[in-house]
Amino acid sequence: MAKRSVGISWIEEPEKTCNDKNCPFHGTLSVRGILLEGTLIKKKMNKTAVILHEYLVYIPKYKRYERRRRKIHAHLPPCVEVEVGDKVVIGECRPIAKTVSFVVLGKKKS
Repeated sequence: MAKRSVGISWIEEPEKTCNDKNCPFHGTLSVRGILLEGTLIKKKMNKTAVILHEYLVYIPKYKRYERRRRKIHAHLPPCVEVEVGDKVVIGECRPIAKTVSFVVLGKKKS
């Protein structure tokens, strides 16, 4: 399939190609909504990864921030090469499964 841009200039397209219809680079999946970054903690499911997203929430009563975290299931296309422990960027997309509404776009540049 032909390679296409996902519309985000600082995301590099992967070198490998795939035939996955839910790939934002080689398929028909559109990325819209929010972009998040997190740590890839599991990728044992078939074409799905678990991302740990950590963020801060302001508590007005105490005038301080608290740390929160959540696990997000994201589709992992075969052309994106990431390993457990990598910092990744994920983008919101249409629901692919019951709990999957994000797709892994690639490694975060350091």
